[in-house]
Amino acid sequence: MVQYMDNQSGFNQWRQMNVTKKQSKFSGFFWWLVLFLFAWWIMGAWFKPQNTEIKEVAPISVEQSKATKRNLVNEDVSFDVQGLRISNVSLNKHKKDSKSEEHVSLLDKENNFVEIGYVSSDIVVPNINTHWEMKSGEMHWDNPSVHFARKISVNGYVINVTDIIKNKTNHEINVAPYVLMTQSANDKSSVAVETGGVVYANSDLDYISWNKLNNKSFAYSSVNASFGFAEQYWETIASVDAKDQTISMKKSGDLYLANTNAAPVKIAPKSQSEINTYMFAGPRQSDVLNVASHNIPGISKTMDYGWFWFFAQPMLWMINWLYALVGNYGIAIILMTLILRLLIWPLTRKSYVSTMAMQRMQPELQRVQKLYANDKARLQMEMMKVYQTHKTSPMSGCLPMLIQIPIFFALYKALIISVPMRSAHFLWISDLAVMDPYFILPILMGATMWVQQYLQSPKQTSNTNDIAASTQRAMKWMPLLFTVMFAWMPAGLVLYWTVSNVFGILQMYIIKKTIK
Repeated sequence: MVQYMDNQSGFNQWRQMNVTKKQSKFSGFFWWLVLFLFAWWIMGAWFKPQNTEIKEVAPISVEQSKATKRNLVNEDVSFDVQGLRISNVSLNKHKKDSKSEEHVSLLDKENNFVEIGYVSSDIVVPNINTHWEMKSGEMHWDNPSVHFARKISVNGYVINVTDIIKNKTNHEINVAPYVLMTQSANDKSSVAVETGGVVYANSDLDYISWNKLNNKSFAYSSVNASFGFAEQYWETIASVDAKDQTISMKKSGDLYLANTNAAPVKIAPKSQSEINTYMFAGPRQSDVLNVASHNIPGISKTMDYGWFWFFAQPMLWMINWLYALVGNYGIAIILMTLILRLLIWPLTRKSYVSTMAMQRMQPELQRVQKLYANDKARLQMEMMKVYQTHKTSPMSGCLPMLIQIPIFFALYKALIISVPMRSAHFLWISDLAVMDPYFILPILMGATMWVQQYLQSPKQTSNTNDIAASTQRAMKWMPLLFTVMFAWMPAGLVLYWTVSNVFGILQMYIIKKTIK
């Protein structure tokens, strides 16, 4: 081919005749493209939140507060209030594990808190050691220039801090709200779930892993924002109802620090202003987060459904709906598995029929292999003709497994983010969100997978050129591999796969009985 492409070739002469005209068009397009990409890069660099350390406006101090501590309780949470700080949040409806009577606690370690305060260059504002006077359940503090009244209310897992600031002077004052959140630095990343810092700014959610926070600081500017820290099942998110916020997040010593500084609020002489700050401390559960999103922007997006969110979200909904009917998550998973298998029955049936056709065509394949054993190219061509004649493929038997791959990953994600699943019982399993402690389910899964593979595999042939035989030899180790791999998977996921295999075996038996 190269010999026809030298300088004397007709192609090269034609290219030289047309290069001037085409080059001019292409050149113009190329430069427009370069200018567009350069402008795009400039705009992105200009508007992208700067992930660099910024100068703090609010005073960052984690020293112990000397203010009086009191405890507030509602049906969902109980927490301590110590001056400007909220800590020791207990989730009254969630136990630490299935064997514990203690409730899940957030911000319960030393120097873990959410501090909601103000800074001002015009007046003296309360600090972490300020003694507040309690009147009718509200906090009050006065100085000659201003009066602060703070009311704390709770709706579900959302703590609302309402500050009314009265300007007693004859001139305008400026008060800038801030929120500081601290988290102990001994938190570990969770497999397949986004954990660490969470920032919602400029209508975009950004996860910052613990490892990233160990190495650098991050900063964001936004009008409507929220921020906090997320674990596998729980999260603490705060949002101040103020404009022009600057959010920063970094590690300092043994703590992760996250804070937001809002633009100063102008309060006219002899008038007052109300500022609301919202704090969520609770489970990463879609229905709970949807309620909290009425006050905290972007918090509903912190549910990490993963890449296959379009499967994971409805599957989690289906499991919860079935649980409401039967009262057990193990049975709910079994019912969901049967529903999914019935939905893909037509595709699975077609795959099984194709696999049975391959079993019947093995004598013809063996004849072709013997006839063209010394002509590899002709052998492959003739074998493809056989497959086309029987309208099947050596990979057709893998279709049910390929169909279930996105379902598998989506269900895995749904199980490890489901808060109710973490303590769900089923038979000998005390927690469907963790591995089977006795490895019974993984062994059953491997055994049923082997039976299913045996039923739908074509008979082996001795010729190594047989594509079906090569595929079968590669696939025979899959049950053992999956047994080892699934041994450490959530028990709910292994339950799904085992029930799916049993259903596949029954389906194969029915197809063999009904099709000649």
